[in-house]
Amino acid sequence: MLVFNLAGCAKKPDERTAQQLSEDGARHFEAGNYKKAIEAYKRLKDWYPYSPLAREALLRVADSHYHLEEYEDAIFGYEQYEHLYPNDPEIPYVIYQIGLCHYERIRTIDRTQLPARNALETFERLQARFPASEYAEKAGPKIDECLENLAGHDFYVGRFYYRSGHYKAAINRFNKVTQQYPDHLDAHKRAVKYLAMAEEKLAEQEKSREDAAEEAEKDMPKALKNGLLNMPGPYSGP
Repeated sequence: MLVFNLAGCAKKPDERTAQQLSEDGARHFEAGNYKKAIEAYKRLKDWYPYSPLAREALLRVADSHYHLEEYEDAIFGYEQYEHLYPNDPEIPYVIYQIGLCHYERIRTIDRTQLPARNALETFERLQARFPASEYAEKAGPKIDECLENLAGHDFYVGRFYYRSGHYKAAINRFNKVTQQYPDHLDAHKRAVKYLAMAEEKLAEQEKSREDAAEEAEKDMPKALKNGLLNMPGPYSGP
């Protein structure tokens, strides 16, 4: 009984309410102290999982990770929120933020384009589901930037093939840019120009090969004749 009484009288190290933790998290978040904000919001979620404030805490944890450029953790949090609350009014914002996490990791056209593809797919999903949302409108310019990066990558590879003299491979890449990407993109315009140049170079290359083959055929009878004349006579023996 003494043990139980002592346990009952002992105070918790932190007895803040859900409201207090929410206020702490908001204060840290607004001040840009995102790590502190994450700590407060995570306590709220862990200690008061059924509180209405736990939903907002989950979203703010993801936001804090985004501001810290911890994009993998942010994506995990946003996707968890979308899964748990698929009909929540914040879902357009959540999908937009997922797209931004991918978008922020896009690098130069000579690097992997997986972030650009993921961002593009996410922004297009947002526009398909919530076309009237302000976030769908904000995603528009980001979609063009993703397309420009993807088209730029294919153009970059095509130009490498072109400069290396691999004109067929270059043509395939330039065709991809002109056929799969909008014509208002800068990469599309450059690909059209290089496509014509590559086709011209390939035609010249093939013409040179045909001329060389014809010359070889013309020289063939002479070579055969000379070969026959120079052949040794029949062996007469001792």
